[in-house]
Amino acid sequence: NVVLSGMSVYRPLLRLTAQGALVDLPASPGGGRMIRAVDTARSIVASNPTNPDRSALPSDAFGVVEFFDGRIVDAGGDIVTSLSGRIGWPALDRGARLNASGIWRGENITMEATTASPLLLMAGGTTPVKASLKSTLVEASFEGTANLSGEAYFDGQASLSSPSLRRTLEWSRTQIAPGAAIGAMSVASRIQGNARRLRLDSAALTLGGNSGRGVLDLTFTDPVPAISGTLAFDKLDLRSFLSAFSPVASGDGSIHDQIDLGFAQQLSLDLRLSAGSATLGAVTLSDIAASTQVKGNLAAFDISDANAFGGEVQAGVRIDAAGGNKTTEMRLMASDVDAFALAKAAGVERLLPQGRATISVILKGTGNDWNTVMGNAEGSVTASLGQGALVGLDLAKFRERWAAGGFFPLSEVAGGTLPLRSFDFKARVTGGVARIEKADALLDQRVMSVVGIVPYFSRALALSGYFAPVSADGTRGDVETPFFIGGAWDAPFVAPAMADYSYE
Repeated sequence: NVVLSGMSVYRPLLRLTAQGALVDLPASPGGGRMIRAVDTARSIVASNPTNPDRSALPSDAFGVVEFFDGRIVDAGGDIVTSLSGRIGWPALDRGARLNASGIWRGENITMEATTASPLLLMAGGTTPVKASLKSTLVEASFEGTANLSGEAYFDGQASLSSPSLRRTLEWSRTQIAPGAAIGAMSVASRIQGNARRLRLDSAALTLGGNSGRGVLDLTFTDPVPAISGTLAFDKLDLRSFLSAFSPVASGDGSIHDQIDLGFAQQLSLDLRLSAGSATLGAVTLSDIAASTQVKGNLAAFDISDANAFGGEVQAGVRIDAAGGNKTTEMRLMASDVDAFALAKAAGVERLLPQGRATISVILKGTGNDWNTVMGNAEGSVTASLGQGALVGLDLAKFRERWAAGGFFPLSEVAGGTLPLRSFDFKARVTGGVARIEKADALLDQRVMSVVGIVPYFSRALALSGYFAPVSADGTRGDVETPFFIGGAWDAPFVAPAMADYSYE
């Protein structure tokens, strides 16, 4: 029953023993003025949990507690050192304020907190709370109501910001490794929930230079934390945003790099994204709807709808490591797009098509690195082009060089433009080789047809083709100017083919 007006504590030690506990104070020895006050407050809360009678709380004086050079430790060692601060609590039925500073895992921190009724909080009641934490790596704040009994519960406005997401994750030791060196990150939202699940309503998020709003759910009930929800952006850099969660999405490094799904064992992710405008590398998109999923052995990214190259585009990458083998599926569907713009974005430098095109690319392969996946991928590539033109071939020069005999670089007959009535392309991909089954360019009363193989690893060409007249009903005449195309992708050459070569 000692009455104190103030107390100073030097080099106190708080040892945490319960794994993951939000509040882990030593067991009370029982008895004393404070224990009786807490028991009284528990009875008040039990009689009316939603609106306890604060006027019935004990009014004993408490005073000021100062502490210097304290430590907080757990089984792994020091958590916080050089902890000093002040608790001001005039009386048990009044509010309290905490100011403290210390060193948390090598970073200087300062913390402030106020609560309208700390006694109710200690007794398992709900009370208004305001708290903030500041350091060079992270700043966080909360203002709302809290209940620290059981799994604890929070409801209020919260914010979190950091100049470096990577350094913050390393400092927090959350076992979540970021996919790339993302810079500044901030989030402000109303939060509701407990230590097992939090819901962020009207969240304003900035990550990797991308700012959006939406609703997020954070769940900590499974072995790895889970994030799900929807986010809407005005502008979005898909590569930089997704690389914060998944190294697969960064697009950096060599094609021989390993496909690492280790991050899927640290975080479960299910996000729906939308943006008025977006970029994916050098590609600009608008009105985009996309999703990303990361869970266990699976990582997937899909663009379900977007406008690009003047048409509509769908694309996706899915990596499944079930069974120990990494299987990667890739798909691209483009409808009514500008063929010239798409070809330039794909790095095509010769024989550029002009017109509206529809394209489909579907590939599936296995392997631990991208080179192996592409080397054994199987699938199909199809394309069709309406009326337009083929830029990069001077037909008169081609015939002249063909008639002269011998090999000649394709670059020697570049510079012209051929009007196209249509173009149809079909290829099967297997074992690192694209087998072109059909590549027919319908010109004015003439068709140019090409078939052959394009190996992936050697970047070589082995194509044969011909020109032939075409009647109004589509009937082809005799083969004209048969030719062979060989050499490398970036330096093809042409040679006249045998006159009796069969093109079926």
